Amino acid sequence: MSETPMSQTPMSETPMSDATPPDEHKPMSRRALMRTGGLLAGAAVGAPMLRALAQTVKSAPATPAVAPADSTVVAAPVVPADPTKVPGLPSEGLNARSAFEHPVQTPIGLTSGSSWTPHQDLRGSITPSDLHFQRHHNGIPTIDPARYSLTLHGLVDKPLTFTLDELKRFPSVTRVYFIECSGNGGGAYRSPKPDMTPQAVDGLTSNSEWTGVAVSTLLKAAGVQRAGSWVLAEGMDAAVMLRSIPMEKMMDDALVVYAQNGEALRPANGYPVRLLLPGYEGNSSVKWLRRLKVVDQPSMSREETSKYTDPLPDGTSRQFSFVIDAKSLITSPAYPERLAGAGWWPVRGLAWSGRGAIKSVDISSDGGKSWAPATLVGEVLPRAHTRFEFMWKWDGAPAVLMSRATDETGYTQPTLDVYRTVRGPATSYHHNAIRSWKIAGDGTVTFGG
Repeated sequence: MSETPMSQTPMSETPMSDATPPDEHKPMSRRALMRTGGLLAGAAVGAPMLRALAQTVKSAPATPAVAPADSTVVAAPVVPADPTKVPGLPSEGLNARSAFEHPVQTPIGLTSGSSWTPHQDLRGSITPSDLHFQRHHNGIPTIDPARYSLTLHGLVDKPLTFTLDELKRFPSVTRVYFIECSGNGGGAYRSPKPDMTPQAVDGLTSNSEWTGVAVSTLLKAAGVQRAGSWVLAEGMDAAVMLRSIPMEKMMDDALVVYAQNGEALRPANGYPVRLLLPGYEGNSSVKWLRRLKVVDQPSMSREETSKYTDPLPDGTSRQFSFVIDAKSLITSPAYPERLAGAGWWPVRGLAWSGRGAIKSVDISSDGGKSWAPATLVGEVLPRAHTRFEFMWKWDGAPAVLMSRATDETGYTQPTLDVYRTVRGPATSYHHNAIRSWKIAGDGTVTFGG
């Protein structure tokens, strides 16, 4: 760590608009069902339901009950007739996924744009690091960690520069938080299509365990002057991303992180160091962080004027609308699944809020006319993805599934009509209206908007 004089050079970035991209499901066993403690219309799962599920599983055909509509052909691995009679594969340097599992982000090959997390292929609440969504404004930089440094300057008593090793010497903090791009869901809002998967609908959010050092620790080491009320965070990619962050947030729960899910950050997610602002829109959690400059006002950069502001129907715009509102996404049943027949089906998904912890999630199967509480599965953490599940008895008739999240502040997801009235049809950010999935009589599932 060294004291570093810094010139007040301007910081800029070339922004790009958020793009819109162009899906596993197995019958539930009795044991798995009992573990969930799932609710059906608010009632506990009972013996009749378990017997019905057991009969469904016993009579199921050899093919999966939910048949994917994806026409992608993946070469099947060679499988011995009896694995107990053939020696297995040797260990390798990296523990690869099973050849039967192939979740991927999409689209790929983008220098400026987005790649989406395949939520329909995942379980639990933690997103694997290699499937964490990506949003780039000018490609993924290659940065040598041995040459990396983070400079803290501006309205401070002692400008400081930290190497990566020096950052790791500070007391570490490990927390689980989601990151969501503020443009997440834009395509599904402006141009909804029946063949949208959960990945295409809301794939620009992911949830990870992050490890790093509290920004407040670094700011205290430098000594913030009384006039310092904002911090400019600058990245070291070719876009030189710049965002202005309120000092209150930086002194609260902001982190400078160098690890994700127990390993070093992946290059696409900020290696070797990124800023992490829990509950704030993803663009403000600047990747490849190289500078923190304490100032007395926001920079009003291009990312805070023409971009990342919310135009409203009355011609005004919301500016610095950092916090992500409560939101939920049904990940199954969803396109391209097809329900094999009437009976019990788990409705599963994710809920999250930048204002705190999820308090409840409700499910509707009649397009929002009536609602029943879902079960929150696993630990419920503030500003993190929370898994929910609801056991639904489908009668074989057409249905419309919806999920509605409420956070600990009492805020509840708005209906699509309410959201459109308040935000207008042209808004590009913070899309959190209630989504719908249509179930046809033949079991086909499509996105309903």
